[in-house]
Order: sequence, then C-alpha cells, then structure tokens
Amino acid sequence: MTQINYDHFEQVEIRVGRIIEVVDFPQARKPAYKLWIDFGELGVKKSSAQITQLYNSENLKNKLILGITNFPPRQIADFMSEVLVLGVVGENGEVALVQPDRDVPLGQRIS
Repeated sequence: MTQINYDHFEQVEIRVGRIIEVVDFPQARKPAYKLWIDFGELGVKKSSAQITQLYNSENLKNKLILGITNFPPRQIADFMSEVLVLGVVGENGEVALVQPDRDVPLGQRIS
C-alpha cells in the first residue's frame, strides 16, 4: 500500500450530505441509483451509486452520507456524477454506506 502524508489527505474534501432524491438508473452498466445530495452551502450535487443490494429508494431518502466533493465530474451513461459517495464493499460485492452516526451540519468537512 502506498503511504500518503497529511497534506495529501487535506486535499481530499470529504463532506456530509443528505440524500434528497433517489431515482433508479437502468442505463448504468451495473445496478445503480441516481442520487441528488444536499451539501448545505455547497448546494445540491448529483451522484451515481451502486448501492442497490442493501438499499432501496425509500430507505435512502433523507439519509446522511459522506462524499468526496472535489473530484472532477464523471459521465456515467447519460448522467453526470459530481460526487463520489463513500461506501465499504462487502464479501458479496454489496456496498454499505459510510455515514455519520448522528445529525451534523450539511457540508461539514471531515478532518
């Protein structure tokens, strides 16, 4: 594993957001959702997330998540994903979201 220093970590903006809208994304190669996430003062950002094995649209709405907000946007099928939602991949390929364990201000940066 390549080691990084703290200056590298500081360059990655990991922020708290709240999922406000979820739509199925059948055009994606792997099962995914289109997410609209409120990051407070940063505004609403879009993301494509392959989290369909553990989550449905009803239990995702209003969920707090952590996302990297300073990667360049990425085109996924017909959708521009602006944020990388963070998750942990399980043994069977299912993705469990990384999230705060209590309400915190939207847009707050992880440090």
